[in-house]
Amino acid sequence: MKRALYTLLWSLGMPLVLARLVWRARRQPEYLRDLRERFGHLAVPGTPCIWLHAVSVGETRAAQPLIKTLLTTYPEHHILVTHMTPTGRATGLELFGKEARVQQAWLPYDLPWLMRRFLKTVRPACGIVMETEVWPNLMQQAHVLGIPMLLANARLSERSAKGYARLGSLAKDAFARFSLIAAQSEADAQRLRALAGERDGHSVQITGNIKYDVEISPEMRERGAAFKQLAGSRPVVLAASTREGEEALLLEAFINQSPAEVLLVLVPRHPQRFDEIAGFVQRGGLPMQRRSDAAPISATTRVWLGDSMGEMAAYYAMADVSLIGGSWLPFGSQNLIESCAAGVPVMVGPSSFNFAEATEKAVEAGAALRCADVATGLASALAVLDDPERRQAMGKAGIEFCKLHGGATARLMSLVRELMTTATKKQGRFRTPGH
Repeated sequence: MKRALYTLLWSLGMPLVLARLVWRARRQPEYLRDLRERFGHLAVPGTPCIWLHAVSVGETRAAQPLIKTLLTTYPEHHILVTHMTPTGRATGLELFGKEARVQQAWLPYDLPWLMRRFLKTVRPACGIVMETEVWPNLMQQAHVLGIPMLLANARLSERSAKGYARLGSLAKDAFARFSLIAAQSEADAQRLRALAGERDGHSVQITGNIKYDVEISPEMRERGAAFKQLAGSRPVVLAASTREGEEALLLEAFINQSPAEVLLVLVPRHPQRFDEIAGFVQRGGLPMQRRSDAAPISATTRVWLGDSMGEMAAYYAMADVSLIGGSWLPFGSQNLIESCAAGVPVMVGPSSFNFAEATEKAVEAGAALRCADVATGLASALAVLDDPERRQAMGKAGIEFCKLHGGATARLMSLVRELMTTATKKQGRFRTPGH
């Protein structure tokens, strides 16, 4: 009954959904690209398919080691990666654009007939959903069509768990449709079990966080080195994936605290805000250049605006120390693991519920410092810059921290093989490589 009401609300709200899509396309025209895909119409190769959904940038980057392993393990299959945002799709293109067996598309809107059309067209041997992007009608149609589903790298904060609980049976049934759930931590697993319940054939397992397995490619390291050359010998503070309202606080602290030789590399989380932030910096009187200008960085430039897509790994490779966006105001933080993997000391603010366990462990390992606010974070970053031994020790601790907690990809792959074997036995569609 609740799902029927949910579908009715989706149907009635479609004009508003499409209007919002057009409105968002004013800043990001890519929202209107391949529009038919949002209604379940797409062309797929004739080869067997494994489908993976990564809603946006973070999920897409996290999926990189898993997709790489899937391509090696199942050479007869192509991988369809679906997204909901242009930034996620652009990240996928940057990561997998040279791989002929990886296809990208939009996930359709969550109406049962659109999801059914999509799944019958794609005919995946199994579906993998990254983290918490769970749609009731999608899960129902996958169940009806007998497509085994895995919720991979699943995380569920207390706040999100309470939100899902308010949806009652609608959320519970959607989560219970997953054949397997691979949780990042014991706390995530407990909340997921409470939400979905244990049923026959339904299991929640702890596999760890796949983001620890993400590696900075040689290409991105080289690009970061080239960025560093543009900056000359200047020390670099990276403000990574900043969110609305954080830039103003950061720039105020930077003006008050930072020596003239320190370069602030400012990378907003959302590309539609690049021009807005550029104007904001200029009005504040700080000399600024943009990454998109591709020019050497002047000695008088105080802020280098990272207005590019798919280059966050290169910005980390360039940096001497980083401040993690989304953690200075109550957004729950962006991912700090990539900074640790790059060997860059991390400053993280008070809000980290999206990466609570990773943040706590990084602080315990000596790879990160927890700071009360942006001003304290910048002061801590500058102190680390002035102490080469401490900076080196924190960077080394970050690399060791990632190695210690790695291995989630291998554990996830064991669950994928289980689903693929189940799919082969039930449907007889595709041959699974022997393992």
